[in-house]
Amino acid sequence: MLLRFEPLDDKIVVTLQGELDHHSAEEVRTRIDDILDKDGYKALIFNFSGVNFMDSSGIGAVIGRYKKMSLRGGKVCLTNVTPTVKRIFELSGMFKIISM
Repeated sequence: MLLRFEPLDDKIVVTLQGELDHHSAEEVRTRIDDILDKDGYKALIFNFSGVNFMDSSGIGAVIGRYKKMSLRGGKVCLTNVTPTVKRIFELSGMFKIISM
């Protein structure tokens, strides 16, 4: 899983590429949390354009960042979600709490 971080004012855009699964979820959590804790962004934008697979560990990584941002009054949104991953988000009910 490759991650690219792009600061944009008080927001951080995280572009993910590869599979967000049990092999990569811990690294994704750790790297995003490090950036959020260090720089105090108000919004986290996940760019899913390069994600071709996601399992429940990936869902957990996204939900965990949502909870972290919510506790500090921030927001999370998802962009460029591929059809396969969009279906996973729909089945999990995540679109009810995280905007696209």
